[in-house]
Amino acid sequence: MAGAAAARRLVEEGLRVHVFDKGRGVGGRMATRRVGAVQFDHGAQFMRARGAVFKAQMDRWAERGIVAPWAGSERYVGVPGMAEPVRDLLANLPVATATTVLRLHREAAGWRVEDASGTVHGPFDAVAVTFPAPQIMTLLESTGVMLPEITRASYAPCWSLMLAVETGPSDALFEPRTDSIGLIACDSSKPGRPAGTRLTVHATPDWSRRHLEATRAAIVAELVRAAGNHLGTELRPTHAEAHRWLYAQVETALQVPCLYDPALRLGAAGDWCLGARIEAAYESGQALANALLADLDLPA
Repeated sequence: MAGAAAARRLVEEGLRVHVFDKGRGVGGRMATRRVGAVQFDHGAQFMRARGAVFKAQMDRWAERGIVAPWAGSERYVGVPGMAEPVRDLLANLPVATATTVLRLHREAAGWRVEDASGTVHGPFDAVAVTFPAPQIMTLLESTGVMLPEITRASYAPCWSLMLAVETGPSDALFEPRTDSIGLIACDSSKPGRPAGTRLTVHATPDWSRRHLEATRAAIVAELVRAAGNHLGTELRPTHAEAHRWLYAQVETALQVPCLYDPALRLGAAGDWCLGARIEAAYESGQALANALLADLDLPA
């Protein structure tokens, strides 16, 4: 969301951008996994607008059917999947997916971007990086530059269980906060989703840390049992798989809109700047775009 918000803002002001994403599709933690006829939002479950800027954006998406309310008027989800708002922001922009950026090269002509295949892209006048903070640190270390404040940001991991069951709860959202389970969401209760009963179970940060290197089979078995115990029913999966998010939720945010070094024309943004919310990622991306616009002598 941060990268998409920055890219759209820059394009609206007449700049040319090129977006790189290591995923097979865009969205990051606003992710939807599709397996045959079933699908799961196995990352972020919903978004809320607290401020006027993001609320106006959400209203525009709602008018076009890109988001819809779920489990209460304040919670919105992408339709038909959580990545739809990001796809909308990036519509008609040059986006290279399945492209892992390994290092940046600073030259007189500007920045060049080297990906994992050895291909070098550029030059570019400026670079905006919107990975999770630990991944940004790795990229900058390989480049030989640093944005020092970024070292203060920290994340919690999360094991996510995707579960299709014969019968299950009809309520949309549970937040039991047991030792192992932080959230159970009924994906199939969300607007615009396929029929069937599907659950996403997010493990707590502490449990995920303790089981970080466990096998996926072991994670599935333990979380199916724990979810069934909490819901008071035996869950009989027709499909079950686990996904490990190493950088799932911000624990320590910098409480600044973004980071930008005008001498390098290098900046970074993400939810790690302002807080563990989709809205915070959007605002951070816009703030970084505005810093670039001001530096490039364009109206912000």
